[in-house]
Amino acid sequence: MKKAAKNLLRSLPSVSTILGTDEVADWLQGLPRRLVVAAVQTAIDDARRRILDGDVDEAFSTEEILVAAEEELTRRSLPSLQPVVNATGIVLHTGLGRAPLSEVAIEAVVEGASGYCNLEFDLKTGERGRRSSHVGELLCELTGAEAATVVNNNAAATYLILRSLAVGKEVVVSRGQLIEIGGSFRLPDIFSASGAILQEVGTTNRTRIADYAQAVNEETAILMRAHPSNYRVVGFTAEVSIAELADLAHDRELIAVDDLGSGVLIDAKAHGLPGEPSVADSINGGADVVCFSGDKLLGGPQCGIIVGRERYIARIESHPLMRTYRVGKMTLLALEATLRQYRDDTEAVETVPTLSMLRRSTEALAGAAQNLAEKLRKTVSSEDFFVCTDVGFAGGGAMPGHEFETVVVQWRPNEFSVTEAAAALRAAEVPVVARIRDEAVCFDLRTLREDDFDAIADAVFGISIGEEGDEEGGMSLPVLE
Repeated sequence: MKKAAKNLLRSLPSVSTILGTDEVADWLQGLPRRLVVAAVQTAIDDARRRILDGDVDEAFSTEEILVAAEEELTRRSLPSLQPVVNATGIVLHTGLGRAPLSEVAIEAVVEGASGYCNLEFDLKTGERGRRSSHVGELLCELTGAEAATVVNNNAAATYLILRSLAVGKEVVVSRGQLIEIGGSFRLPDIFSASGAILQEVGTTNRTRIADYAQAVNEETAILMRAHPSNYRVVGFTAEVSIAELADLAHDRELIAVDDLGSGVLIDAKAHGLPGEPSVADSINGGADVVCFSGDKLLGGPQCGIIVGRERYIARIESHPLMRTYRVGKMTLLALEATLRQYRDDTEAVETVPTLSMLRRSTEALAGAAQNLAEKLRKTVSSEDFFVCTDVGFAGGGAMPGHEFETVVVQWRPNEFSVTEAAAALRAAEVPVVARIRDEAVCFDLRTLREDDFDAIADAVFGISIGEEGDEEGGMSLPVLE
């Protein structure tokens, strides 16, 4: 270590010195001592790291450490999870929590979670009840299945199906359906972990029913379809329907499993949406077990839903691992409220946010875009905003390859780059997550509510004021490193 660096390290004020200042004494009047001490230690540690990295050539003053400690204290005092404005146009944005809940689902969670509820208590008998019973009847009503259960996500659903119905046995799957989704989820890895044996058939682009039939042997337990919910194979292709697969499975006394991934409870095409296989179609086609996500096209909370024949659902629910994947009361409260909306398809497509956003017309989006652009122009007259057409996607492993026509408000900052502007928007008091396209920051109206307009205008205004205030010691613009 160079002598200069050693001298800078020696000059750093100690934790006790900082704690003895009047500023910290004021902080301790209203904040826990443990929190204040941690913030001070972090500020000093960061200064030490910068010295060792050679980033500074002057000693840190007590005032500089205090400023850094106050910033750290503010950061630690705020919740890590916070509301953001989704201006990306991606309706099922995994990074932003996927499906927003409907108003009735939110009300159900608030009411049910604020006190006690009959989560595992049968009010008729006074005995212990089953968690899944609260949504099981609804799911059977909406899908035509005999029984249903719920786990914490669809990956867990797939794993439990394999673990409880095919451990040590073969499961036949088309090579074109060996999916990988975000977070390094790969279907072959799930097979390996579950104890089931993966038997691949066909080719990437073409698989026929004869391929499945030839693969069946005395070790086979399941014929499985894994719906490619986040990609499409197009061109010279062939695939087997769930009805064909189920017929073969039942003829050979095997189980037909359909992993739909996203899954819908309505006829998507009938409501102006791209075609997606519905859960009811799978059940009607003969699938014995069907699994799908709750927080994708269904528009509910994160969970994995399993429906099908009662004897197979019973085996899944009785497996020892079921307890490790069970959901809590808030998930069930939100899911039940969401499912009730699907008793009327017309109501669901209007009141479930995921569906209503995907169905918004370009005319409605254009009108909202004009309102947002006008608000931005009035708030920040020095900047330019333009209303443009664009395309977006459903996201979240749903409706892959389908482009949704949309309308955006483009902002081309006058004083700084679009990358800097996007970073500053994310650092606003109410973070705004936008996308960059055509050298502009784009606010996509498909995922915006009118209530979001004020937050966007405030964020852009704050960035503009910060840029103008730099020479006078004002707020500086956050820049991506």
